[in-house]
Amino acid sequence: MALVIGIDGGGTRTRVAIADAGRIVAHAENGSIKRLRVGAEAAENHLRLALNDVFAQAGRAPIASACVGVASASMPGVTEWITAVFNDFGVTRIEVVGDEVIALDAAFKGGAGILQIAGTGSNCVGRTADGVRETAGGWSSRLGDEGSGYWIGLHAVRRALAAYDREEPCGILDAVEKAWGAKGIEELVNIGDGTPQPDYAALCPQINELAEAGDKVALDVLNQAAEDLANFVLLVRAKLRRKHGLVDEIPVAWTGSVIAKMRIVREGFVARLRAVAPGIPIGTDEVQALEGAIWRAQRIVGS
Repeated sequence: MALVIGIDGGGTRTRVAIADAGRIVAHAENGSIKRLRVGAEAAENHLRLALNDVFAQAGRAPIASACVGVASASMPGVTEWITAVFNDFGVTRIEVVGDEVIALDAAFKGGAGILQIAGTGSNCVGRTADGVRETAGGWSSRLGDEGSGYWIGLHAVRRALAAYDREEPCGILDAVEKAWGAKGIEELVNIGDGTPQPDYAALCPQINELAEAGDKVALDVLNQAAEDLANFVLLVRAKLRRKHGLVDEIPVAWTGSVIAKMRIVREGFVARLRAVAPGIPIGTDEVQALEGAIWRAQRIVGS
Protein backbone atom coordinates (compact mmCIF):
# COMPACT_ATOMS: atom_id res chain seq x y z
CA MET A 1 0.00 0.00 0.00
CA ALA A 2 1.59 3.29 -1.18
CA LEU A 3 -0.19 6.08 0.63
CA VAL A 4 0.18 9.64 -0.67
CA ILE A 5 -0.82 13.06 0.62
CA GLY A 6 -2.40 15.80 -1.45
CA ILE A 7 -2.92 19.34 -0.19
CA ASP A 8 -4.93 22.19 -1.65
CA GLY A 9 -3.73 25.31 0.16
CA GLY A 10 -6.30 27.95 -0.78
CA GLY A 11 -6.50 31.55 0.32
CA THR A 12 -9.21 30.81 2.89
CA ARG A 13 -8.81 27.16 3.85
CA THR A 14 -6.46 24.23 3.45
CA ARG A 15 -7.73 20.79 2.47
CA VAL A 16 -5.59 17.73 3.10
CA ALA A 17 -6.17 14.12 2.07
CA ILE A 18 -4.34 10.84 2.35
CA ALA A 19 -5.13 8.54 -0.55
CA ASP A 20 -4.46 4.92 -1.47
CA ALA A 21 -4.58 4.27 -5.23
CA GLY A 22 -6.80 7.33 -5.65
CA ARG A 23 -9.18 6.37 -2.83
CA ILE A 24 -9.25 8.91 0.00
CA VAL A 25 -8.71 7.24 3.36
CA ALA A 26 -8.32 10.38 5.50
CA HIS A 27 -9.39 14.00 5.04
CA ALA A 28 -8.99 17.18 7.07
CA GLU A 29 -9.42 20.92 6.73
CA ASN A 30 -7.81 23.86 8.48
CA GLY A 31 -7.01 27.51 7.91
CA SER A 32 -4.94 28.92 5.08
CA ILE A 33 -1.25 28.06 4.70
CA LYS A 34 -0.68 31.10 2.52
CA ARG A 35 1.86 33.15 4.47
CA LEU A 36 0.98 36.43 2.78
CA ARG A 37 -2.58 36.06 3.97
CA VAL A 38 -2.25 34.73 7.51
CA GLY A 39 1.42 35.14 8.46
CA ALA A 40 4.21 32.59 8.77
CA GLU A 41 3.35 31.34 12.27
CA ALA A 42 -0.35 30.81 11.57
CA ALA A 43 0.37 29.17 8.20
CA GLU A 44 2.70 26.61 9.75
CA ASN A 45 0.32 25.97 12.63
CA HIS A 46 -2.56 25.33 10.21
CA LEU A 47 -0.45 22.88 8.20
CA ARG A 48 0.74 20.96 11.27
CA LEU A 49 -2.77 20.71 12.71
CA ALA A 50 -4.18 19.42 9.42
CA LEU A 51 -1.39 16.86 9.06
CA ASN A 52 -1.83 15.69 12.65
CA ASP A 53 -5.51 15.18 11.90
CA VAL A 54 -5.08 13.07 8.74
CA PHE A 55 -2.20 11.07 10.18
CA ALA A 56 -4.32 10.20 13.21
CA GLN A 57 -7.14 9.04 10.92
CA ALA A 58 -4.76 6.91 8.85
CA GLY A 59 -3.15 5.28 11.87
CA ARG A 60 0.24 6.90 11.34
CA ALA A 61 0.90 4.72 8.29
CA PRO A 62 4.03 5.64 6.28
CA ILE A 63 3.53 8.09 3.41
CA ALA A 64 5.29 7.50 0.10
CA SER A 65 5.01 11.03 -1.31
CA ALA A 66 3.16 14.31 -1.09
CA CYS A 67 2.14 17.19 -3.31
CA VAL A 68 1.18 20.61 -1.98
CA GLY A 69 -0.54 23.23 -4.12
CA VAL A 70 -0.43 26.74 -2.67
CA ALA A 71 -0.87 30.16 -4.25
CA SER A 72 2.44 31.49 -2.91
CA ALA A 73 4.57 28.51 -3.99
CA SER A 74 7.00 30.60 -6.02
CA MET A 75 7.83 32.99 -3.19
CA PRO A 76 11.23 32.63 -1.49
CA GLY A 77 11.23 30.25 1.46
CA VAL A 78 7.77 28.74 0.92
CA THR A 79 8.93 25.39 -0.46
CA GLU A 80 11.59 25.19 2.25
CA TRP A 81 9.29 25.64 5.24
CA ILE A 82 6.61 23.31 3.87
CA THR A 83 9.27 20.66 3.15
CA ALA A 84 10.65 21.02 6.66
CA VAL A 85 7.22 20.45 8.19
CA PHE A 86 6.71 17.32 6.10
CA ASN A 87 10.15 16.04 7.08
CA ASP A 88 9.05 16.30 10.72
CA PHE A 89 6.20 13.96 9.79
CA GLY A 90 8.58 11.52 8.10
CA VAL A 91 7.65 12.46 4.51
CA THR A 92 10.71 13.12 2.35
CA ARG A 93 9.38 12.87 -1.23
CA ILE A 94 7.42 16.06 -1.69
CA GLU A 95 6.76 18.71 -4.30
CA VAL A 96 5.35 22.19 -3.74
CA VAL A 97 3.62 23.78 -6.73
CA GLY A 98 1.21 26.61 -7.43
CA ASP A 99 -2.47 26.08 -6.70
CA GLU A 100 -3.19 26.55 -10.40
CA VAL A 101 -0.97 23.55 -11.21
CA ILE A 102 -2.94 21.09 -9.08
CA ALA A 103 -6.21 22.53 -10.36
CA LEU A 104 -5.07 22.10 -13.97
CA ASP A 105 -4.13 18.49 -13.30
CA ALA A 106 -7.40 17.83 -11.50
CA ALA A 107 -9.19 18.96 -14.64
CA PHE A 108 -6.96 17.67 -17.42
CA LYS A 109 -4.57 15.07 -15.91
CA GLY A 110 -1.53 16.58 -17.60
CA GLY A 111 -3.38 17.34 -20.85
CA ALA A 112 -4.39 20.49 -22.67
CA GLY A 113 -7.06 22.82 -21.36
CA ILE A 114 -7.90 26.22 -19.91
CA LEU A 115 -8.78 26.63 -16.26
CA GLN A 116 -10.45 29.65 -14.67
CA ILE A 117 -9.92 29.92 -10.94
CA ALA A 118 -12.35 32.18 -9.09
CA GLY A 119 -12.32 31.93 -5.32
CA THR A 120 -10.92 34.47 -2.89
CA GLY A 121 -8.63 35.47 -5.77
CA SER A 122 -8.82 34.80 -9.49
CA ASN A 123 -6.43 33.50 -12.12
CA CYS A 124 -6.69 31.88 -15.54
CA VAL A 125 -4.15 29.44 -16.93
CA GLY A 126 -4.09 27.47 -20.14
CA ARG A 127 -1.84 24.60 -21.15
CA THR A 128 -1.02 22.93 -24.46
CA ALA A 129 -0.66 19.17 -24.86
CA ASP A 130 3.13 19.53 -24.61
CA GLY A 131 2.93 21.50 -21.37
CA VAL A 132 3.42 25.08 -22.54
CA ARG A 133 1.39 27.47 -20.40
CA GLU A 134 -0.22 30.88 -20.89
CA THR A 135 -1.94 32.92 -18.19
CA ALA A 136 -4.13 35.95 -17.65
CA GLY A 137 -5.03 37.78 -14.45
CA GLY A 138 -3.99 36.71 -10.99
CA TRP A 139 -2.24 39.96 -10.18
CA SER A 140 -3.25 40.02 -6.48
CA SER A 141 -6.26 41.44 -4.71
CA ARG A 142 -5.07 45.05 -4.82
CA LEU A 143 -3.74 45.05 -8.36
CA GLY A 144 -6.10 42.68 -10.17
CA ASP A 145 -8.01 39.46 -9.40
CA GLU A 146 -11.05 40.73 -11.28
CA GLY A 147 -14.11 38.55 -10.75
CA SER A 148 -12.78 37.08 -7.52
CA GLY A 149 -14.57 36.95 -4.19
CA TYR A 150 -12.42 39.80 -2.89
CA TRP A 151 -13.13 41.87 -6.01
CA ILE A 152 -16.88 41.26 -5.73
CA GLY A 153 -17.00 42.30 -2.08
CA LEU A 154 -14.83 45.39 -2.56
CA HIS A 155 -16.56 46.62 -5.70
CA ALA A 156 -20.01 45.95 -4.29
CA VAL A 157 -19.20 48.31 -1.42
CA ARG A 158 -17.68 50.88 -3.77
CA ARG A 159 -20.67 50.85 -6.10
CA ALA A 160 -23.09 50.88 -3.19
CA LEU A 161 -21.46 54.05 -1.86
CA ALA A 162 -21.82 55.63 -5.30
CA ALA A 163 -25.49 54.62 -5.33
CA TYR A 164 -25.86 56.17 -1.87
CA ASP A 165 -24.51 59.46 -3.24
CA ARG A 166 -27.01 59.30 -6.09
CA GLU A 167 -29.79 58.48 -3.59
CA GLU A 168 -30.61 55.29 -5.48
CA PRO A 169 -32.10 52.26 -3.71
CA CYS A 170 -29.53 49.61 -2.79
CA GLY A 171 -29.45 47.05 0.00
CA ILE A 172 -25.71 46.42 0.04
CA LEU A 173 -24.69 48.97 2.67
CA ASP A 174 -27.28 47.68 5.15
CA ALA A 175 -26.01 44.14 4.60
CA VAL A 176 -22.37 45.18 5.03
CA GLU A 177 -23.13 47.20 8.18
CA LYS A 178 -24.68 44.08 9.67
CA ALA A 179 -21.81 41.83 8.57
CA TRP A 180 -19.16 44.17 9.98
CA GLY A 181 -21.08 45.25 13.05
CA ALA A 182 -20.88 48.88 11.89
CA LYS A 183 -23.21 51.51 13.29
CA GLY A 184 -23.83 53.75 10.32
CA ILE A 185 -22.10 54.56 7.08
CA GLU A 186 -19.18 56.49 8.62
CA GLU A 187 -18.15 53.54 10.76
CA LEU A 188 -18.58 51.23 7.74
CA VAL A 189 -16.17 53.39 5.74
CA ASN A 190 -13.66 53.46 8.59
CA ILE A 191 -13.74 49.67 8.81
CA GLY A 192 -13.55 49.23 5.05
CA ASP A 193 -10.59 51.57 4.76
CA GLY A 194 -8.84 50.31 7.88
CA THR A 195 -5.69 48.28 8.41
CA PRO A 196 -5.91 45.36 8.32
CA GLN A 197 -8.68 45.38 5.74
CA PRO A 198 -11.88 43.46 6.40
CA ASP A 199 -12.47 40.17 4.60
CA TYR A 200 -14.20 41.51 1.50
CA ALA A 201 -14.56 38.01 0.03
CA ALA A 202 -16.69 37.03 3.03
CA LEU A 203 -19.37 39.46 1.79
CA CYS A 204 -20.08 37.34 -1.29
CA PRO A 205 -23.04 35.38 0.15
CA GLN A 206 -24.83 38.62 1.02
CA ILE A 207 -24.05 40.18 -2.37
CA ASN A 208 -25.24 37.05 -4.13
CA GLU A 209 -28.48 36.97 -2.14
CA LEU A 210 -29.19 40.60 -2.97
CA ALA A 211 -28.47 40.04 -6.65
CA GLU A 212 -30.80 37.04 -6.75
CA ALA A 213 -33.48 39.25 -5.18
CA GLY A 214 -33.04 41.85 -7.92
CA ASP A 215 -30.81 44.46 -6.27
CA LYS A 216 -29.48 46.36 -9.31
CA VAL A 217 -26.07 47.27 -7.87
CA ALA A 218 -25.38 43.73 -6.67
CA LEU A 219 -26.56 42.31 -9.98
CA ASP A 220 -24.32 44.68 -11.95
CA VAL A 221 -21.30 43.60 -9.87
CA LEU A 222 -21.94 39.90 -10.48
CA ASN A 223 -22.55 40.45 -14.19
CA GLN A 224 -19.25 42.33 -14.43
CA ALA A 225 -17.48 39.53 -12.55
CA ALA A 226 -18.87 36.97 -15.02
CA GLU A 227 -17.72 39.03 -18.00
CA ASP A 228 -14.24 39.58 -16.54
CA LEU A 229 -13.75 35.88 -15.80
CA ALA A 230 -14.90 34.87 -19.29
CA ASN A 231 -12.64 37.49 -20.85
CA PHE A 232 -9.63 36.00 -19.05
CA VAL A 233 -10.44 32.63 -20.62
CA LEU A 234 -10.83 34.19 -24.05
CA LEU A 235 -7.52 36.02 -23.67
CA VAL A 236 -5.68 32.80 -22.76
CA ARG A 237 -7.41 31.04 -25.66
CA ALA A 238 -6.22 33.79 -28.02
CA LYS A 239 -2.64 33.52 -26.71
CA LEU A 240 -2.60 29.76 -27.20
CA ARG A 241 -3.85 30.17 -30.75
CA ARG A 242 -1.59 33.06 -31.73
CA LYS A 243 1.63 31.94 -30.04
CA HIS A 244 1.37 28.16 -30.16
CA GLY A 245 -0.67 27.43 -33.27
CA LEU A 246 -3.71 25.86 -31.60
CA VAL A 247 -6.60 25.54 -34.02
CA ASP A 248 -9.01 23.10 -32.43
CA GLU A 249 -10.90 24.18 -29.33
CA ILE A 250 -9.53 22.84 -26.07
CA PRO A 251 -11.74 22.30 -23.02
CA VAL A 252 -12.43 24.93 -20.38
CA ALA A 253 -12.80 24.03 -16.72
CA TRP A 254 -13.44 26.14 -13.66
CA THR A 255 -13.00 26.03 -9.92
CA GLY A 256 -13.73 28.26 -6.94
CA SER A 257 -16.75 29.33 -4.96
CA VAL A 258 -17.54 32.41 -7.07
CA ILE A 259 -18.52 30.32 -10.09
CA ALA A 260 -19.62 27.26 -8.14
CA LYS A 261 -21.95 29.04 -5.71
CA MET A 262 -23.11 32.09 -7.67
CA ARG A 263 -25.60 31.10 -10.35
CA ILE A 264 -25.60 34.55 -11.94
CA VAL A 265 -21.83 34.54 -12.33
CA ARG A 266 -21.74 30.94 -13.58
CA GLU A 267 -24.46 31.42 -16.19
CA GLY A 268 -23.01 34.74 -17.34
CA PHE A 269 -19.53 33.21 -17.59
CA VAL A 270 -20.77 30.35 -19.78
CA ALA A 271 -22.98 32.61 -21.89
CA ARG A 272 -20.12 34.98 -22.67
CA LEU A 273 -17.86 32.10 -23.72
CA ARG A 274 -20.58 30.55 -25.88
CA ALA A 275 -21.27 33.89 -27.58
CA VAL A 276 -17.65 34.28 -28.68
CA ALA A 277 -16.65 30.63 -29.16
CA PRO A 278 -19.80 28.51 -29.69
CA GLY A 279 -17.89 25.23 -30.04
CA ILE A 280 -15.75 25.54 -26.93
CA PRO A 281 -16.22 22.61 -24.47
CA ILE A 282 -17.04 23.95 -21.00
CA GLY A 283 -17.11 21.78 -17.89
CA THR A 284 -20.39 21.65 -16.01
CA ASP A 285 -18.95 20.71 -12.60
CA GLU A 286 -16.44 22.44 -10.38
CA VAL A 287 -12.90 21.08 -10.53
CA GLN A 288 -11.68 19.80 -7.16
CA ALA A 289 -8.06 20.92 -7.00
CA LEU A 290 -7.26 18.45 -4.22
CA GLU A 291 -7.71 15.63 -6.74
CA GLY A 292 -4.91 17.14 -8.81
CA ALA A 293 -2.57 17.20 -5.81
CA ILE A 294 -3.30 13.53 -5.15
CA TRP A 295 -2.75 12.69 -8.84
CA ARG A 296 0.61 14.46 -8.83
CA ALA A 297 1.67 12.79 -5.58
CA GLN A 298 0.89 9.39 -7.12
CA ARG A 299 3.05 10.26 -10.12
CA ILE A 300 5.98 10.93 -7.78
CA VAL A 301 5.65 7.39 -6.45
CA GLY A 302 5.56 6.05 -9.98
CA SER A 303 8.55 8.09 -11.17
